[in-house]
Amino acid sequence: MQAIFWTALFLLSYTFAGYPILMRLLAKLRTDHLHQDVYSHAPKKTSISVIIAAHNETDKIKDRITNLLATDFDHEQLEIIVVSDGCDDDTARIAKSITHPCLKVIELAQRHGKAACINIAVNTAQSDILVFSDSRQSFASDALTELALPFADPDIVGVGGELHITPSGDGALSALDNYWNLERQLRSDESRFRSLVGCTGAIYAIRANTFTPIDASTILDDVVIPMQATKGGGRVIFNRAARAFDPQPLNSSREKARKTRTLAGNFQLLFHYPQWLAPWGHPQWWQLISHKHLRILAPALMLICAITNVALFNTHQLYAVLGGAQLALYSLAALGLSTRLSKFRAFAIPASFMFLNAMSILGFSYFLSSYKKKGWE
Repeated sequence: MQAIFWTALFLLSYTFAGYPILMRLLAKLRTDHLHQDVYSHAPKKTSISVIIAAHNETDKIKDRITNLLATDFDHEQLEIIVVSDGCDDDTARIAKSITHPCLKVIELAQRHGKAACINIAVNTAQSDILVFSDSRQSFASDALTELALPFADPDIVGVGGELHITPSGDGALSALDNYWNLERQLRSDESRFRSLVGCTGAIYAIRANTFTPIDASTILDDVVIPMQATKGGGRVIFNRAARAFDPQPLNSSREKARKTRTLAGNFQLLFHYPQWLAPWGHPQWWQLISHKHLRILAPALMLICAITNVALFNTHQLYAVLGGAQLALYSLAALGLSTRLSKFRAFAIPASFMFLNAMSILGFSYFLSSYKKKGWE
């Protein structure tokens, strides 16, 4: 019983504190060419295809295309491919009304799903670099240039940009802003150490010749595509200068939907690509387990800690202290989620932590119920 308790506690501690700290140290210690400034290479002239899969985006698609055309990237080297995925609104008509040689609109009569749309768009793309984005976000004027620059290094097969999200303000989930900041720091450290496990779906790029078609049911294209690109040993790096902006602040309803889908995608990764869990299956197997898979096991580990702690409560004073600490954490989280005390960080941080772990449970349920769906809902 003690072995089970301490193993579960260790894995929880490693997942949320140990791995980020270890990655930070490894990033600081890395001194070989993986740590060097990739921009020291003279950038080569390259072409970019920006791919957007859109379903019923009437109110967003025009602004999105206009935003991409306003970037400072050479239009002669730019291709924008919009796939209208079985839309029953004016998305395709509005996109086609924008006459520009850079723009190509593919209209699908029936809904195929985002992953299938990506495969279709890549099959028609003519550029050296593929950039993936969504309809809602916008790019900084130099975002495409910043995505392209690191590819002057032949070891770089992908580049992830940084998504800036409008702060959520006060409330039970206000600490999610801190979580997002920690996630960006972790990605930066992974990039300096070796390579990213996954990118932000709003802004990332890979070399076209490393793209492998993805399954139509894929939920996390921004993890699967970079992981497939790095199977041969190349690197996907994080470039904070490549910026995208999301106008929607974090709130409970949007974050619940987003995290449920994202965590369902993590379960999908676990079952669809079990070979990536072994050292011989992928160069980043350890990072994948530490960054993605252990997080979705956290609710089960927390339950194991609670049950075994109760069983060991009277065996040693230490277990009484640890049991009290667990009770305090859950009590603060409950108060933060259900009362106005969430404006205080002592309540907001535990509330956000419990919220994210609750989403893992919902994500698993979503994964089981949506196993054959096409990656959109």
